[in-house]
Amino acid sequence: MNSADLGRRVGVPSTALFTDQYELTMVQAALKAGTADRRSVFEAFTRRLPEGRRYGVVAGTGRVLDAVENFHFDDEMLAFLRDQHVVDAPTLDYLADFRFSGDIWGYPEGEVYFPGSPILRAEGSFAECVLLETVILSILNHDSAIAAAASRMSSAAGGRGLIEMGARRTHELSAVASARAAYIGGFDTTSDLAAGFRYNIPTVGTSAHAFTLLHDSERDAFRAQVDSLGRDTTLLVDTYDVTAAVRTAVEVAGTELGAVRIDSGDLLLVAHRVRQQLDELGATETKIVVTSDLDEYAIASLAAAPVDAYGVGTQLVTGSGQPTCSMVYKLVARAASADPADPLRPVAKKSLGAKTSIGGRKWAARRLDEDGVAEAEVIGTGPVPPELAERQLLVELVRGGEVVAREPLDAARERHIAARAGLPMSAMQLSRGEPVLPTEYV
Repeated sequence: MNSADLGRRVGVPSTALFTDQYELTMVQAALKAGTADRRSVFEAFTRRLPEGRRYGVVAGTGRVLDAVENFHFDDEMLAFLRDQHVVDAPTLDYLADFRFSGDIWGYPEGEVYFPGSPILRAEGSFAECVLLETVILSILNHDSAIAAAASRMSSAAGGRGLIEMGARRTHELSAVASARAAYIGGFDTTSDLAAGFRYNIPTVGTSAHAFTLLHDSERDAFRAQVDSLGRDTTLLVDTYDVTAAVRTAVEVAGTELGAVRIDSGDLLLVAHRVRQQLDELGATETKIVVTSDLDEYAIASLAAAPVDAYGVGTQLVTGSGQPTCSMVYKLVARAASADPADPLRPVAKKSLGAKTSIGGRKWAARRLDEDGVAEAEVIGTGPVPPELAERQLLVELVRGGEVVAREPLDAARERHIAARAGLPMSAMQLSRGEPVLPTEYV
């Protein structure tokens, strides 16, 4: 495994200020009270799945590991905190030497999850674990939402190609993270070169309507593109008249034309007409790519269309209406000191309404039925039942502050395919419904 397989991390800036101010003020107060070093356990989980979702997808774990590794305060940051009077001098001294030295366990990237699943567990002193809260949630909430949308689109596509092309519809940094999460969720390629550079995701792209409009005729535009990119290129055929464009495209590129792209109109009807026309012209191997504000429902509606690949932008990078997973990061256990021999005591929020949590350091396992299909997400704080010992979900990610679980992005992608395949068939339904697996506490 070479370093390129794991993504380029060279030059990653500090993530220490990707946080909320109250993380630092809590550390200041805890340092003054003498409780900052108490051994603590925090867990990230969601109380419910986004409305209508039947399963969640864990994504962003690799980015979390990068964030933890690069969470440190440089002189300029410390000067900012001092000048803005965010924290006092003893806290600045603590932050100056800060490096996370604890342990992190979590669901491996690409795995599916359900309400209550302890997706990530951080263990260490209160101060070092609480400082990571915001950046962990920021990454997991965003990336898991995109991956879940991508997974639903991948399921709807039924094996046809999927191109992530949402960079122009979100923040430039979110675009890179979105492409990564979409790849985990089942997309094949991205149009975003930064994502290709950083994460080695295959990139694609040819031309937009502007390229056709630049030239004196559509034929001139097609000829320029084919002369530059070869006959295997994809020609955009809906700038003027689709029927005329398809005919011109085959005349220019020959029957070896790679693909045509349709970006407007009644995609189901137009795709059928284009397929018939291509076949009549002898371009039987030329593929059809469709774009135009697609989501999982639109993709599913095109199942009967002769489409070879879908390009998805806006709906993907906004989570197809669910841009966050509403994950939280809660203290669930703590000791009375930093002494490893001091027992952990479960703690939990017990406020009114739905914002309660369950205390205790948790394990999680997925119980299978007699056919090997998942039937329940089982979560507990005591001994793991022997029958579930080999079905535990959390893996070690960080040990003593050192990352121990780097892996190629393709490993997470393949894991998701396997995890989704292990769910009941109803998980693939796009209609609104409850989580496909119940969460059982033991």
